Amino acid sequence: MATSVFDRRLNFSFSSSTQSPPPAEGFMPGVSESRFIKNTSEDALNNRELLEFGVLDGETKKMNLFQSINDAMRITLATDETAVIFGEDVAFGGVFRCTLGLTEIFGRDRVFNTPLTEQGIVGFAIGMASMGHTAIAEIQFADYIYPAFDQIVNEAAKYRYRSGGIFNVGGLLIRAPCSAVGHGGHYHSQSPEGYFAHTPGIKIVIPRSPLQAKGLLLASIRDRNPIIFLEPKILYRAAVEYVPMGDYELPLGKAEILKSGKDVTVVGYGSQIYVLENAIRMAEKKISGLSCELIDLRTILPWDVDTVVKSVNKTGRLVIAHEAPQTSGFAAEIATTITENCFLRLESPIQRVCGWDTPFPLVFEKFYVPDVIRCFDAIKEVIEF
Repeated sequence: MATSVFDRRLNFSFSSSTQSPPPAEGFMPGVSESRFIKNTSEDALNNRELLEFGVLDGETKKMNLFQSINDAMRITLATDETAVIFGEDVAFGGVFRCTLGLTEIFGRDRVFNTPLTEQGIVGFAIGMASMGHTAIAEIQFADYIYPAFDQIVNEAAKYRYRSGGIFNVGGLLIRAPCSAVGHGGHYHSQSPEGYFAHTPGIKIVIPRSPLQAKGLLLASIRDRNPIIFLEPKILYRAAVEYVPMGDYELPLGKAEILKSGKDVTVVGYGSQIYVLENAIRMAEKKISGLSCELIDLRTILPWDVDTVVKSVNKTGRLVIAHEAPQTSGFAAEIATTITENCFLRLESPIQRVCGWDTPFPLVFEKFYVPDVIRCFDAIKEVIEF
């Protein structure tokens, strides 16, 4: 069995000389076939969360994730004259092309490059936001957000509190590409949400698809709190779906139940949602009568405790997955909260499927990132306990 698992994980590669290399943004199998991807205009508009925004009768367009993020920022610049976008290389579109064309439309005084200094980028953004601007700062990779840690944790997060509400930096939003990409190694693959989830005063959002990314980004930009918006970079091109062309928002702090079920609650966010979808499909095929409920948190801070508690009280079992290391990862916070609220309803120990407690490896990435097999094993474990 160990050999077959090893083979299955290694067989997904671009080793053949006749194949094209993977794109810089990576390639994630199973995304295009996901039932959560909106493959028609009708599917995209069949969403109750869009009702209040008047886009249900409007046009849709097929976009990948970076295009939908670009569209959200275009709408922001067009509707908010105080909005500015800046970061390393954003003036020509950025390394992932998320700001492509915005400089040409709105000018270099509103979309501009900065020096290569993350602490300076965020410090500058805090200053602009404190003066009433909508400041959208890009950190080129989430792995390099750490030089700005002090500015985020000690300045942005505490700005309103330390002044007794007289001053604030509510117009601050920090975008950063995060998570595994297939070939990123130590410094281009990390998932840093757990570090910042320990910080009162900021919000953390991670979308799973283009439609979600646009609505959540617009809501995050307009929310009057500093927000870290983490974008799973492997989905920039891998996730493609129909997206409403109009201006709409999706609620922050509200999880989405993607699939209802009665036996196991499965919780994730970002690109891990597609891994969990396939793990659930495998589990329901192999375990007769099994019914799993899948929840996308969407917002990490504040996270939707009520939705997850209600689900676990129904199913009695919980599996949580994320790419970040297990120790002190956000899954631990979820597990503790659910234990406190659902202890008498739990039928088995909560299972966490996470990255291992090592630096993110390059050659062993396929073994490090939670995959379908590990997530399936966790589901099987809680059922058979």
